[in-house]
Amino acid sequence: MTFSQTPDTPPAPSASPAPPAGDRRRWFALAIVMTAAFMDLVDVTIVNIAIPSIQRDEGASVSQIQWITAGYALAFAAGLITGGRLGDIHGRKRVFLVGIAGFTLASALCGLAANPEMLVASRILQGAMAALMVPQVLSIVHATFPAHERGKVFGLFGAIVGLGAVSGPLLGALLTEWNLFGLEWRPIFLINLPVGIAGLALGSRFITESRAPRALRLDLVGVALVTLGMLMLVYPLTRGEELGWPLWGYLSMAGSLVVLAALVAYERRKSARDGSPLVELSLFKVKSFAAGIAVQTVFGIALGVFFLVWTLYMQVGLGWTALRAGLTGVPFSIAVSVAAGVSVQLLVPRFGRKVLQAGALVMACGVLLYIWESERYGLGIASWQMALPLTVMGVGMGLIVAPLTDAVLSQVPREHAGAASGLINTVQQMGNALGLGLVSVVFFGTMSDHLTPARLGPAYADAFQNALGWVAGVMAVIFLLMFALPKRPAQHVEGAEAAEPAQEKEPALL
Repeated sequence: MTFSQTPDTPPAPSASPAPPAGDRRRWFALAIVMTAAFMDLVDVTIVNIAIPSIQRDEGASVSQIQWITAGYALAFAAGLITGGRLGDIHGRKRVFLVGIAGFTLASALCGLAANPEMLVASRILQGAMAALMVPQVLSIVHATFPAHERGKVFGLFGAIVGLGAVSGPLLGALLTEWNLFGLEWRPIFLINLPVGIAGLALGSRFITESRAPRALRLDLVGVALVTLGMLMLVYPLTRGEELGWPLWGYLSMAGSLVVLAALVAYERRKSARDGSPLVELSLFKVKSFAAGIAVQTVFGIALGVFFLVWTLYMQVGLGWTALRAGLTGVPFSIAVSVAAGVSVQLLVPRFGRKVLQAGALVMACGVLLYIWESERYGLGIASWQMALPLTVMGVGMGLIVAPLTDAVLSQVPREHAGAASGLINTVQQMGNALGLGLVSVVFFGTMSDHLTPARLGPAYADAFQNALGWVAGVMAVIFLLMFALPKRPAQHVEGAEAAEPAQEKEPALL
């Protein structure tokens, strides 16, 4: 495999002829890539619930525990754009299979880690392999399915996102509590092995190769700049609270903006010179893409704040077990999944952008209801009393997450599907990182440094309510940003199907 091709080289042919549009193999392929996406989403959150067991079993320090979670996020965020471009250049199937194979191997190394240092290194490798695997999911879907079917497909994707968001902590709690074969926390990683092996075998059979119709080069300078910029921003956000927010952290975050500005300038010159930039800046001329990226970033901030403070509130503030906290989130997960499917299949074709805006308002109402219940019931609040606000929030999130992905990609040229997918996932991760950084301000910043055991619960409850107030405010901002989205995604506009040429730039993939 070579990372450099001349732009004049004709595109390599697909690995096999494209089957008819009605071929059922594409739905098998969809199930495979969606399973890989779910595996990544679960793996992001499953570790948190098992941290006490890892610390006890391995004798890991606080810094090592931090890196078990942060190492994955850093490698993932830094490599997403590059992973998407590699799929465009060398084939989305090929890069997807490399990613899922590497992810499975890294999961085995995590489960068999002999010490904390090996676990940290394996988690970094796992994040890097996820950065190869995940961008191919949306690009394969975007290039595989015709416009009139993408709504249904992205509805399924939204359901997967909803399940992954809550299934991680619940699955982690169950696997840790069961202590299968006396392995303590290790099954949370080893469970990926049969899933990954099956995905590799089935993906080789059912996914047909595709790539950008015009051969591209891997922009190594762009890779270096985007990786450096991401690390300079994400690393201080990830470690800032633990290190007491040192001055170098602020300087690093400010410097990241300079590096990213240099990236933009370089990519403009690169695009004019040979048409093979890492970041396809022309995508931002597509209104739906630019507006959707802004919404994705801010939405990621809201989710980053909520999920962390919610976990801390239940397990530390209320003193609940990990299993009880995981089970409490089930109504949220179900609501997201159902609302995501209904939104793209029934509501968006009829009401367009209004569905996403309604989702932002509904989610904000659920957050406000949660604040009211937390204040009213105090430390005596029960899981069933949280069901209503969590269900309302889940419905709101489901109305947003699947249609938003559809809207962002709806007008993106197929040859840039991989780059666009990488950017979408990158801004989601960056938004989450920013949200996690803000937790130190909106949550921990409201509490005293020295809390007595008697004050711990009330302090966490108050901080939870304060943080949720900020989340509600962010949802209001998202509602306003959504006015910049197209009123209807391109595939739902009357006559959109006629607008699709009979001869695509790129043949159907599956």
